[in-house]
Amino acid sequence: MPEAKKDQVVGKRQQIHKSGRMMFAWVAGASVVASFAIVSAGFLIQRIMFETKVTGEKQSTVKTLRDNNEAVDKLRSDIKVLNTNAALSSVRLNDDEQPIRVILDSLPADNNPLALGSSVQLLISRVPGVKLESFQMGDSNDTSSTTTTTAVTNTSGSSQLNSAGSSEGVQQIPFTLTVSAGSADSLKDMLKNFEKSIRVIDIDSMTVEQEKDRTTMKISGHGYYLPGKTIKLTKKEVKP
Repeated sequence: MPEAKKDQVVGKRQQIHKSGRMMFAWVAGASVVASFAIVSAGFLIQRIMFETKVTGEKQSTVKTLRDNNEAVDKLRSDIKVLNTNAALSSVRLNDDEQPIRVILDSLPADNNPLALGSSVQLLISRVPGVKLESFQMGDSNDTSSTTTTTAVTNTSGSSQLNSAGSSEGVQQIPFTLTVSAGSADSLKDMLKNFEKSIRVIDIDSMTVEQEKDRTTMKISGHGYYLPGKTIKLTKKEVKP
């Protein structure tokens, strides 16, 4: 009888031990599954956040492209309106040019001192009797004179041009020149040509000298240009 009880006790202990091992296996397996689930959930959350960020950037890019296309359409519409402007049509150099060319010529998109110099020399050459003595692009500190009779700074209308020159993006091309003529009226006619010029030319300072039968005028001024806009397509890397 004692041996039978002993066998029962041993059997129960074995069952308890076996149950404990099974319970440990279940707990270990559940821990592995829970850990995998937590890691997977974290990865999915990060993936969802990344996809949301990418989608937001794509939507922003699409909006920018849409706005640019609308701006192009509006620009085309504005150009059509300008090409029907009677005032622009009346000042065209020839009938074959579109009126919008007047605006492009008045404020070029590139820094071209040679083009400005050609424009200035053309304005001077249209007045008979006026001789271009010297012409220099850039600033000049040479203000010496022998017999100065008149000094004028900022001719009429230059205040408006200066305000335009202070606008964002507008740049200046300075120049200095010396002209002479047998009559002061010829020099006045030359200045009128500057005022009527399609391309905006601002006279900063002017000095007039009278020597015998010849009048000499020294002018410091500048033209303007507005650098063209450029559009660059870039790639943006979205990081998780």
